[in-house]
Amino acid sequence: MVEYVGLDVSKEETAYCVKDADGKILAQGKVATDPDALFAVLKKHCVCPKRIVMESGTQSNWLTRALRKRGLPVECLEARRAYAVLRLRHNKTDGNDAEGLAELARLGFLRTVAVKSETAQLDRVLVKARARLVSGCRGHENALRGLLASLGLRFPKGVGKFARRVRALVSDHPELACVVEPMLSAREALLESIAALDREVADRAKQRPACQLLMSAPHIGPVTSLAYCAAIDDAHRFGSSRSVGAYVGLASRRWQSGEVDYGGRISKMGDSQLRSLLYEAANSLLTRVGRAHPLKDWARKLKKRTSHKKACVALARKLAVILHKMLITGEPFRWPHQEETSAKA
Repeated sequence: MVEYVGLDVSKEETAYCVKDADGKILAQGKVATDPDALFAVLKKHCVCPKRIVMESGTQSNWLTRALRKRGLPVECLEARRAYAVLRLRHNKTDGNDAEGLAELARLGFLRTVAVKSETAQLDRVLVKARARLVSGCRGHENALRGLLASLGLRFPKGVGKFARRVRALVSDHPELACVVEPMLSAREALLESIAALDREVADRAKQRPACQLLMSAPHIGPVTSLAYCAAIDDAHRFGSSRSVGAYVGLASRRWQSGEVDYGGRISKMGDSQLRSLLYEAANSLLTRVGRAHPLKDWARKLKKRTSHKKACVALARKLAVILHKMLITGEPFRWPHQEETSAKA
């Protein structure tokens, strides 16, 4: 007899449901969200589990890896697809969700997602933590600008250290020191933390041959290369490099019904941070790189027909595809004169 198991994971407890091949419920209940506790309860109620499923979420990577190490056939489902089915149920409870997931496992009506390795997840945590600190630092700067502007103190234009410019602006207003100085101190602390994480990102990128390979492309630095490798993890899991553009949400949506058939905006699915980093790299390639390259020329022609932002999005998609191809072939990014030199040799 084979069993199918659905796990509805929450922070403290996980609801489980075990079904046989005919859809009969064999066991139901809740257990602590811990690999050992889950393994013990499944060992008690399952003789030969064929498929164990859970939705993708915050703890899904960790639990899936831990249960697979214990020899269980665990799969992680795409949360949006699972939600579309589970929301049809009349009552929303953890037990009903676990029962619905077990039914999806039994029927095979599911779309699994890749579970990242522990190394890739640690790299992703590092990059996301850095992005959170950068966002906080930018928020402090914008808040200071807004607070001073509300008092008629316009922030001076030009370059220079931010703190020095703020102190010069409020030098004639000593009553603002109690507000400005704490915010500047918090900003300085964030900058120090960002610098520490930047050093850690650079060290990890140096240790990863894949990151070193990706950094041969223009404006692909340690942060972008590490974020890309963390998101892709195993490059061979994609059947085609072109599918990576859709994986990071840079492919356009399509709507077709009857005689209506048109493409919409990009899907924005996948890793939003990686998508933003690729857009920044594409924007830099289009505006700051002086060397000629067919990729850059193509983006410039597209920019004339549409807009700068759309050209950057299209170029970011191409960069995502090219970077994946580099990981597959192991070849660095080539400029036109390098290709000519290689052909002559």
